[in-house]
Amino acid sequence: MAFASVLRRAPAFPGPGGPAATALLRTGVAASAAVPSFPAADATPAADGTDTPRGTVALRGVGKIYASPAGDVAALQDIDLDIPAGSIFGIIGRSGAGKSSLLRTINRLETPSHGQVLIDGVDIGTLDEDGLVTLRRRIGMVFQHFNLLSAKTVFDNIALPLRVAGARPAQITRRVNELLELVGLQDKHRSYPGRLSGGQKQRVGIARALATDPEILLCDEATSALDPETTHAILQLLKDINRRLGITIILITHEMRVIREIADQVLVLEQGRIAEQGPVWQVFGAPRHDATRALLAPLRQGLPPDLRAQLQAHPPQGGPFAAIVQLGYSGEGGLEPELARIAAALPPGARLVHGGVDRIQGHAQGELLLAVDGGAALADLAPLTSGPGAIAHSIQVIGYLPHGPWQPPAAHPSTHPSAHP
Repeated sequence: MAFASVLRRAPAFPGPGGPAATALLRTGVAASAAVPSFPAADATPAADGTDTPRGTVALRGVGKIYASPAGDVAALQDIDLDIPAGSIFGIIGRSGAGKSSLLRTINRLETPSHGQVLIDGVDIGTLDEDGLVTLRRRIGMVFQHFNLLSAKTVFDNIALPLRVAGARPAQITRRVNELLELVGLQDKHRSYPGRLSGGQKQRVGIARALATDPEILLCDEATSALDPETTHAILQLLKDINRRLGITIILITHEMRVIREIADQVLVLEQGRIAEQGPVWQVFGAPRHDATRALLAPLRQGLPPDLRAQLQAHPPQGGPFAAIVQLGYSGEGGLEPELARIAAALPPGARLVHGGVDRIQGHAQGELLLAVDGGAALADLAPLTSGPGAIAHSIQVIGYLPHGPWQPPAAHPSTHPSAHP
Protein backbone atom coordinates (compact mmCIF):
# COMPACT_ATOMS: atom_id res chain seq x y z
CA MET A 1 0.00 0.00 0.00
CA ALA A 2 1.39 3.40 -0.98
CA PHE A 3 2.38 5.75 1.86
CA ALA A 4 0.06 8.53 0.62
CA SER A 5 -2.82 6.04 0.52
CA VAL A 6 -2.11 4.99 4.09
CA LEU A 7 -2.16 8.60 5.23
CA ARG A 8 -5.42 9.30 3.43
CA ARG A 9 -7.01 6.56 5.55
CA ALA A 10 -5.52 7.61 8.89
CA PRO A 11 -6.54 10.19 11.50
CA ALA A 12 -4.25 12.98 12.54
CA PHE A 13 -2.80 12.31 15.97
CA PRO A 14 -2.61 15.44 18.15
CA GLY A 15 -0.95 13.96 21.20
CA PRO A 16 -1.14 10.99 23.49
CA GLY A 17 -3.13 12.56 26.30
CA GLY A 18 -6.19 14.63 26.96
CA PRO A 19 -9.68 14.84 25.46
CA ALA A 20 -8.45 16.12 22.09
CA ALA A 21 -6.32 13.03 21.48
CA THR A 22 -9.04 10.73 22.75
CA ALA A 23 -11.64 12.32 20.49
CA LEU A 24 -9.49 11.91 17.42
CA LEU A 25 -8.51 8.33 18.16
CA ARG A 26 -12.16 7.47 18.70
CA THR A 27 -12.78 8.11 15.01
CA GLY A 28 -10.78 4.97 14.19
CA VAL A 29 -7.79 4.30 11.99
CA ALA A 30 -9.33 3.32 8.69
CA ALA A 31 -11.57 5.47 6.50
CA SER A 32 -13.67 3.95 3.77
CA ALA A 33 -12.28 4.41 0.29
CA ALA A 34 -15.88 4.75 -0.88
CA VAL A 35 -16.19 8.12 0.87
CA PRO A 36 -13.56 10.31 -0.84
CA SER A 37 -14.69 13.47 0.96
CA PHE A 38 -11.39 15.20 0.25
CA PRO A 39 -9.81 13.97 -3.00
CA ALA A 40 -6.02 13.99 -3.13
CA ALA A 41 -5.59 16.97 -5.43
CA ASP A 42 -4.29 20.51 -5.33
CA ALA A 43 -7.78 21.98 -5.22
CA THR A 44 -11.29 20.92 -4.25
CA PRO A 45 -14.33 21.83 -6.40
CA ALA A 46 -16.56 24.26 -4.50
CA ALA A 47 -20.34 24.47 -4.72
CA ASP A 48 -20.12 27.10 -7.46
CA GLY A 49 -17.88 24.89 -9.60
CA THR A 50 -14.68 26.83 -8.89
CA ASP A 51 -11.57 25.25 -7.44
CA THR A 52 -10.77 26.04 -3.82
CA PRO A 53 -7.05 25.86 -2.91
CA ARG A 54 -6.21 23.15 -0.40
CA GLY A 55 -5.92 24.53 3.12
CA THR A 56 -8.72 27.10 2.79
CA VAL A 57 -10.92 27.60 5.87
CA ALA A 58 -14.19 29.52 6.14
CA LEU A 59 -16.73 29.94 8.94
CA ARG A 60 -20.28 31.11 8.27
CA GLY A 61 -22.48 32.22 11.15
CA VAL A 62 -20.81 29.84 13.60
CA GLY A 63 -22.10 29.80 17.16
CA LYS A 64 -21.36 27.56 20.12
CA ILE A 65 -23.52 27.30 23.24
CA TYR A 66 -22.51 25.35 26.33
CA ALA A 67 -25.01 24.23 28.94
CA SER A 68 -24.17 25.01 32.57
CA PRO A 69 -26.03 24.82 35.90
CA ALA A 70 -26.39 28.59 35.80
CA GLY A 71 -27.83 28.53 32.28
CA ASP A 72 -26.61 28.40 28.71
CA VAL A 73 -23.31 30.14 27.92
CA ALA A 74 -22.72 31.48 24.41
CA ALA A 75 -19.01 30.83 23.79
CA LEU A 76 -19.20 31.86 20.13
CA GLN A 77 -21.72 34.09 18.39
CA ASP A 78 -22.15 34.73 14.66
CA ILE A 79 -18.55 34.08 13.62
CA ASP A 80 -17.84 34.79 9.94
CA LEU A 81 -14.28 34.57 8.66
CA ASP A 82 -12.21 33.48 5.68
CA ILE A 83 -8.69 32.10 6.02
CA PRO A 84 -6.77 31.89 2.73
CA ALA A 85 -4.79 28.77 1.93
CA GLY A 86 -1.11 29.07 2.84
CA SER A 87 -1.61 32.03 5.17
CA ILE A 88 -0.76 32.48 8.85
CA PHE A 89 -3.92 33.55 10.66
CA GLY A 90 -3.91 34.73 14.27
CA ILE A 91 -6.85 34.60 16.68
CA ILE A 92 -6.40 36.68 19.82
CA GLY A 93 -8.53 37.57 22.79
CA ARG A 94 -8.59 37.74 26.54
CA SER A 95 -9.21 34.68 28.72
CA GLY A 96 -12.72 33.36 28.12
CA ALA A 97 -13.12 35.15 24.81
CA GLY A 98 -13.82 31.89 22.94
CA LYS A 99 -10.47 31.33 21.22
CA SER A 100 -10.11 27.61 21.96
CA SER A 101 -13.75 26.92 21.13
CA LEU A 102 -13.29 28.60 17.77
CA LEU A 103 -10.08 26.74 16.97
CA ARG A 104 -11.61 23.37 17.84
CA THR A 105 -14.58 23.84 15.52
CA ILE A 106 -12.12 23.69 12.62
CA ASN A 107 -11.18 20.04 13.22
CA ARG A 108 -14.60 19.19 14.69
CA LEU A 109 -13.34 18.60 18.21
CA GLU A 110 -16.18 21.03 18.98
CA THR A 111 -19.46 20.79 17.10
CA PRO A 112 -20.97 24.23 16.45
CA SER A 113 -24.46 24.80 17.80
CA HIS A 114 -25.24 26.48 14.51
CA GLY A 115 -23.48 27.72 11.39
CA GLN A 116 -21.05 26.11 8.97
CA VAL A 117 -17.34 25.32 8.99
CA LEU A 118 -16.00 24.80 5.49
CA ILE A 119 -12.61 23.26 4.67
CA ASP A 120 -11.72 23.72 1.01
CA GLY A 121 -15.36 24.57 0.35
CA VAL A 122 -16.70 21.38 1.99
CA ASP A 123 -19.13 21.76 4.92
CA ILE A 124 -17.51 19.48 7.50
CA GLY A 125 -20.82 19.25 9.37
CA THR A 126 -22.06 16.96 6.58
CA LEU A 127 -19.21 14.45 6.94
CA ASP A 128 -19.78 10.97 8.28
CA GLU A 129 -17.30 9.23 10.60
CA ASP A 130 -15.04 8.17 7.74
CA GLY A 131 -15.08 11.69 6.37
CA LEU A 132 -14.05 13.08 9.76
CA VAL A 133 -11.14 10.64 9.87
CA THR A 134 -9.94 11.95 6.52
CA LEU A 135 -10.48 15.55 7.61
CA ARG A 136 -8.49 15.16 10.80
CA ARG A 137 -5.64 13.50 8.94
CA ARG A 138 -5.30 16.75 7.01
CA ILE A 139 -5.26 18.96 10.12
CA GLY A 140 -2.32 18.86 12.54
CA MET A 141 -2.49 20.30 16.04
CA VAL A 142 0.20 21.76 18.32
CA PHE A 143 -0.54 22.16 22.02
CA GLN A 144 0.62 24.52 24.75
CA HIS A 145 1.90 21.74 27.02
CA PHE A 146 3.45 19.52 24.32
CA ASN A 147 1.56 16.26 25.21
CA LEU A 148 4.59 14.03 24.61
CA LEU A 149 4.89 10.44 25.80
CA SER A 150 7.59 10.59 28.48
CA ALA A 151 8.51 6.89 28.09
CA LYS A 152 9.06 7.21 24.34
CA THR A 153 12.04 8.69 22.52
CA VAL A 154 11.79 11.74 20.30
CA PHE A 155 11.78 9.43 17.27
CA ASP A 156 8.96 7.30 18.66
CA ASN A 157 6.84 10.32 19.64
CA ILE A 158 7.02 11.66 16.09
CA ALA A 159 6.50 8.19 14.60
CA LEU A 160 3.39 7.44 16.65
CA PRO A 161 0.74 8.83 14.24
CA LEU A 162 2.47 7.03 11.37
CA ARG A 163 2.36 3.74 13.24
CA VAL A 164 -1.31 4.33 14.00
CA ALA A 165 -1.74 4.85 10.25
CA GLY A 166 -0.11 1.49 9.49
CA ALA A 167 2.86 2.88 7.57
CA ARG A 168 5.75 0.52 6.88
CA PRO A 169 8.91 0.81 9.06
CA ALA A 170 11.05 2.10 6.19
CA GLN A 171 8.47 4.79 5.40
CA ILE A 172 8.28 5.78 9.06
CA THR A 173 12.05 6.08 9.37
CA ARG A 174 12.32 8.21 6.25
CA ARG A 175 9.48 10.53 7.26
CA VAL A 176 10.62 10.97 10.87
CA ASN A 177 14.17 11.76 9.76
CA GLU A 178 12.81 14.38 7.36
CA LEU A 179 10.82 15.97 10.16
CA LEU A 180 13.73 15.89 12.61
CA GLU A 181 15.79 17.82 10.08
CA LEU A 182 12.95 20.25 9.44
CA VAL A 183 12.62 21.17 13.13
CA GLY A 184 16.37 21.10 13.84
CA LEU A 185 16.50 18.05 16.12
CA GLN A 186 18.57 15.64 14.03
CA ASP A 187 20.78 14.79 17.01
CA LYS A 188 17.90 14.23 19.48
CA HIS A 189 16.15 11.24 17.90
CA ARG A 190 17.15 8.91 20.76
CA SER A 191 16.53 11.43 23.54
CA TYR A 192 13.57 11.25 25.92
CA PRO A 193 11.29 14.24 26.59
CA GLY A 194 12.61 14.59 30.14
CA ARG A 195 16.03 15.51 28.73
CA LEU A 196 14.69 18.23 26.44
CA SER A 197 14.16 21.95 26.97
CA GLY A 198 10.71 23.47 26.57
CA GLY A 199 11.56 24.73 23.11
CA GLN A 200 12.86 21.32 22.04
CA LYS A 201 9.71 19.63 23.34
CA GLN A 202 7.58 22.00 21.30
CA ARG A 203 9.68 21.25 18.21
CA VAL A 204 8.90 17.56 18.75
CA GLY A 205 5.21 18.47 19.07
CA ILE A 206 5.37 20.41 15.80
CA ALA A 207 7.14 17.53 14.02
CA ARG A 208 4.52 15.08 15.29
CA ALA A 209 1.72 17.36 14.08
CA LEU A 210 3.31 17.38 10.62
CA ALA A 211 3.84 13.61 10.46
CA THR A 212 0.77 12.90 8.31
CA ASP A 213 1.58 15.77 5.93
CA PRO A 214 -1.39 18.01 6.86
CA GLU A 215 -2.48 21.07 4.91
CA ILE A 216 -3.65 22.96 8.01
CA LEU A 217 -1.80 23.35 11.31
CA LEU A 218 -3.71 24.49 14.41
CA CYS A 219 -1.59 25.98 17.20
CA ASP A 220 -3.33 26.25 20.58
CA GLU A 221 -1.25 28.72 22.65
CA ALA A 222 1.84 26.96 21.29
CA THR A 223 4.29 29.47 22.81
CA SER A 224 2.55 30.40 26.07
CA ALA A 225 4.71 28.05 28.17
CA LEU A 226 7.98 29.30 26.66
CA ASP A 227 10.37 32.12 27.53
CA PRO A 228 10.64 35.08 25.10
CA GLU A 229 13.82 33.86 23.37
CA THR A 230 12.41 30.38 22.83
CA THR A 231 9.08 31.84 21.72
CA HIS A 232 10.88 33.81 19.03
CA ALA A 233 12.71 30.68 17.84
CA ILE A 234 9.49 28.63 17.65
CA LEU A 235 7.69 31.41 15.76
CA GLN A 236 10.56 31.59 13.29
CA LEU A 237 10.31 27.82 12.83
CA LEU A 238 6.57 28.06 12.14
CA LYS A 239 7.17 30.84 9.61
CA ASP A 240 9.80 28.71 7.90
CA ILE A 241 7.44 25.73 7.79
CA ASN A 242 4.73 27.93 6.30
CA ARG A 243 7.12 29.24 3.67
CA ARG A 244 8.63 25.88 2.74
CA LEU A 245 5.53 23.69 2.89
CA GLY A 246 2.80 26.20 2.02
CA ILE A 247 0.79 24.96 4.99
CA THR A 248 -2.04 27.08 6.44
CA ILE A 249 -1.27 27.95 10.07
CA ILE A 250 -4.02 29.07 12.45
CA LEU A 251 -2.87 30.04 15.91
CA ILE A 252 -4.55 31.34 19.02
CA THR A 253 -2.78 33.44 21.61
CA HIS A 254 -3.38 36.17 24.16
CA GLU A 255 -0.13 37.95 23.25
CA MET A 256 -0.14 40.64 20.58
CA ARG A 257 3.65 40.26 20.28
CA VAL A 258 3.12 36.78 18.86
CA ILE A 259 0.57 38.09 16.35
CA ARG A 260 2.88 40.92 15.32
CA GLU A 261 5.80 38.58 14.73
CA ILE A 262 4.16 35.83 12.73
CA ALA A 263 0.61 36.46 11.46
CA ASP A 264 -0.59 37.82 8.13
CA GLN A 265 -4.12 38.49 9.37
CA VAL A 266 -5.67 38.67 12.83
CA LEU A 267 -9.10 38.23 14.35
CA VAL A 268 -9.83 39.79 17.74
CA LEU A 269 -12.42 37.94 19.84
CA GLU A 270 -14.30 39.54 22.71
CA GLN A 271 -16.96 37.63 24.66
CA GLY A 272 -17.47 35.18 21.82
CA ARG A 273 -17.93 37.81 19.13
CA ILE A 274 -15.60 39.23 16.50
CA ALA A 275 -14.43 42.64 17.71
CA GLU A 276 -12.48 43.26 14.52
CA GLN A 277 -10.34 41.49 11.95
CA GLY A 278 -8.03 42.34 9.09
CA PRO A 279 -4.37 42.52 8.08
CA VAL A 280 -2.13 42.68 11.13
CA TRP A 281 -0.63 46.05 10.23
CA GLN A 282 -4.09 47.56 9.81
CA VAL A 283 -5.50 46.25 13.10
CA PHE A 284 -2.36 47.28 14.98
CA GLY A 285 -2.14 50.69 13.35
CA ALA A 286 -5.76 51.79 13.72
CA PRO A 287 -7.57 49.62 16.30
CA ARG A 288 -11.31 50.28 16.33
CA HIS A 289 -12.44 48.29 19.37
CA ASP A 290 -11.67 48.79 23.05
CA ALA A 291 -10.69 45.12 23.37
CA THR A 292 -8.06 45.53 20.65
CA ARG A 293 -6.70 48.68 22.23
CA ALA A 294 -6.45 46.91 25.59
CA LEU A 295 -4.54 44.00 24.06
CA LEU A 296 -2.21 46.42 22.29
CA ALA A 297 -1.54 48.53 25.39
CA PRO A 298 1.58 46.57 26.49
CA LEU A 299 3.16 47.28 23.09
CA ARG A 300 2.47 51.00 23.14
CA GLN A 301 5.13 53.48 24.17
CA GLY A 302 2.93 55.45 26.56
CA LEU A 303 4.02 58.55 28.44
CA PRO A 304 7.19 58.37 30.52
CA PRO A 305 6.31 58.72 34.22
CA ASP A 306 8.32 61.93 34.66
CA LEU A 307 6.56 63.57 31.71
CA ARG A 308 3.13 62.38 32.85
CA ALA A 309 3.72 63.85 36.32
CA GLN A 310 4.29 67.34 34.89
CA LEU A 311 1.63 67.33 32.18
CA GLN A 312 -1.33 69.73 32.56
CA ALA A 313 -4.65 69.67 30.72
CA HIS A 314 -4.66 73.44 29.99
CA PRO A 315 -1.97 75.99 29.13
CA PRO A 316 -0.57 77.50 32.34
CA GLN A 317 -1.29 81.16 32.96
CA GLY A 318 1.79 83.37 32.93
CA GLY A 319 5.26 82.30 31.99
CA PRO A 320 6.47 80.15 29.13
CA PHE A 321 5.01 76.74 28.41
CA ALA A 322 5.33 73.94 25.90
CA ALA A 323 2.54 72.04 24.17
CA ILE A 324 3.08 68.28 23.93
CA VAL A 325 2.02 67.18 20.46
CA GLN A 326 1.40 63.51 19.65
CA LEU A 327 1.97 62.39 16.06
CA GLY A 328 0.44 58.99 15.24
CA TYR A 329 1.32 56.65 12.37
CA SER A 330 -1.08 53.87 11.36
CA GLY A 331 0.77 52.56 8.31
CA GLU A 332 -1.81 53.76 5.78
CA GLY A 333 -0.66 55.04 2.40
CA GLY A 334 3.04 54.57 3.02
CA LEU A 335 3.27 57.71 5.18
CA GLU A 336 6.35 57.64 7.39
CA PRO A 337 7.80 60.05 9.98
CA GLU A 338 10.10 62.29 7.94
CA LEU A 339 11.85 64.52 10.46
CA ALA A 340 12.62 67.28 7.95
CA ARG A 341 8.95 67.62 6.96
CA ILE A 342 7.84 67.50 10.59
CA ALA A 343 10.28 70.26 11.55
CA ALA A 344 9.18 72.41 8.61
CA ALA A 345 5.47 72.02 9.43
CA LEU A 346 5.69 72.88 13.13
CA PRO A 347 6.84 76.12 14.77
CA PRO A 348 10.59 76.59 15.21
CA GLY A 349 12.11 74.84 18.19
CA ALA A 350 9.91 71.73 18.16
CA ARG A 351 11.75 68.95 19.98
CA LEU A 352 11.31 65.19 20.04
CA VAL A 353 10.87 64.09 23.66
CA HIS A 354 9.60 60.51 23.37
CA GLY A 355 8.20 57.91 21.01
CA GLY A 356 9.00 55.02 18.77
CA VAL A 357 8.16 53.65 15.33
CA ASP A 358 7.81 49.96 14.48
CA ARG A 359 7.49 48.28 11.08
CA ILE A 360 4.75 45.68 10.65
CA GLN A 361 4.41 44.00 7.26
CA GLY A 362 6.34 46.88 5.70
CA HIS A 363 4.19 49.63 7.24
CA ALA A 364 5.58 52.25 9.63
CA GLN A 365 3.54 52.46 12.83
CA GLY A 366 3.89 54.17 16.16
CA GLU A 367 3.85 57.62 17.68
CA LEU A 368 6.14 60.53 18.38
CA LEU A 369 5.79 63.11 21.15
CA LEU A 370 7.14 66.58 20.47
CA ALA A 371 7.41 69.59 22.74
CA VAL A 372 6.48 72.82 20.96
CA ASP A 373 7.07 76.13 22.77
CA GLY A 374 3.95 78.23 23.11
CA GLY A 375 0.95 76.84 21.28
CA ALA A 376 -0.70 79.70 19.43
CA ALA A 377 0.46 78.29 16.08
CA LEU A 378 -1.14 74.91 16.79
CA ALA A 379 -4.76 75.98 16.54
CA ASP A 380 -5.44 74.07 13.30
CA LEU A 381 -3.62 70.77 12.92
CA ALA A 382 -6.06 69.13 10.46
CA PRO A 383 -4.16 70.11 7.27
CA LEU A 384 -1.13 68.22 8.61
CA THR A 385 -2.97 64.86 8.57
CA SER A 386 -4.16 64.67 4.96
CA GLY A 387 -3.13 65.58 1.45
CA PRO A 388 0.37 66.40 0.25
CA GLY A 389 1.16 68.33 3.43
CA ALA A 390 0.50 65.40 5.76
CA ILE A 391 3.20 64.67 8.32
CA ALA A 392 1.25 62.05 10.32
CA HIS A 393 -2.04 60.15 10.27
CA SER A 394 -3.19 61.78 13.50
CA ILE A 395 -2.00 64.83 15.41
CA GLN A 396 -3.26 66.04 18.75
CA VAL A 397 -2.13 68.16 21.65
CA ILE A 398 -2.24 65.86 24.68
CA GLY A 399 -1.26 68.45 27.30
CA TYR A 400 1.03 71.26 28.37
CA LEU A 401 4.13 71.76 30.44
CA PRO A 402 4.44 74.86 32.65
CA HIS A 403 7.77 75.92 31.21
CA GLY A 404 9.57 76.24 27.92
CA PRO A 405 11.91 73.46 26.86
CA TRP A 406 10.90 70.28 28.65
CA GLN A 407 13.36 69.03 31.19
CA PRO A 408 13.12 65.94 33.37
CA PRO A 409 12.82 66.63 37.11
CA ALA A 410 16.11 67.60 38.72
CA ALA A 411 17.86 64.75 40.46
CA HIS A 412 18.30 65.03 44.21
CA PRO A 413 21.89 65.62 45.37
CA SER A 414 23.63 62.36 46.08
CA THR A 415 24.26 61.45 49.71
CA HIS A 416 26.76 58.73 48.84
CA PRO A 417 30.06 59.33 50.70
CA SER A 418 31.99 59.37 47.44
CA ALA A 419 29.95 62.37 46.28
CA HIS A 420 31.44 64.62 48.97
CA PRO A 421 35.01 65.88 49.19
